[in-house]
Amino acid sequence: FLIMFLSLIFYYHGCWFLGSFACALNIFSSFLVVSASVGNMVLISVDRYIAICDPMLYPSKVTIKRVTVCIFLCWIFSSVHAGWILRDILGQPDIYNSCIGECVLIVNYAEGVVDLVLTFFAPIIVITYLYTRVFVVAVSQARAMRSQITRSEMKAAKTLGVLIMVFLLCSCPYHFSILSYIYINEYAHTLLYDSGLTDSSGAAELWLIYLNSCVNPIIYAFCYPWFRRATKHIFTLKILQPGSSEMNIL
Repeated sequence: FLIMFLSLIFYYHGCWFLGSFACALNIFSSFLVVSASVGNMVLISVDRYIAICDPMLYPSKVTIKRVTVCIFLCWIFSSVHAGWILRDILGQPDIYNSCIGECVLIVNYAEGVVDLVLTFFAPIIVITYLYTRVFVVAVSQARAMRSQITRSEMKAAKTLGVLIMVFLLCSCPYHFSILSYIYINEYAHTLLYDSGLTDSSGAAELWLIYLNSCVNPIIYAFCYPWFRRATKHIFTLKILQPGSSEMNIL
């Protein structure tokens, strides 16, 4: 949400007035949150896959320690990924700016392709495969048993499907524009990322990318009562009270 707000200000004024360091920090944060959001979607898909396709072993496979390690590794990988792509601008924030008020990033062709694969194609392949397996198993279980657990599994499968559809709708315009740029400029050595804010279409495409990261928690809030209770527990600061971790939110 913060990145979307800064992008709106930049696009409205047509000038970055927060300095070169804030420019580099904004671009790094953009890469970081998008990569971490996609990584979290993959983790959610793996979690639902194990819960529905192998429920008997779920408690032993998905432990608090393993979940913590996976989330930690997701953010570490996202940080390394963003840092590797943005290593030049992080070392010299105004390296690509031609005048005061610009916030421009130029990514090498190979690095742009790697980013496209790691943050779009690879996650889509993994998530689609896992979701297909989850949905098939959930449907077969729903036909065999009309229990509350089965209805819950179907709801989980549908929620995961909504997440995937939103991700595709939000990500495809931006990544397809990058693909078209790569195809048209087959022999180009660089890709220009100026936060997509120099024209309305680029701004809209990037806003959709950021919007996907914003709506994922909202989707969960609408689909799961326990998620709403947990969110309320956090934002009302009850999480700071002694024994809050023992609260039953199910």
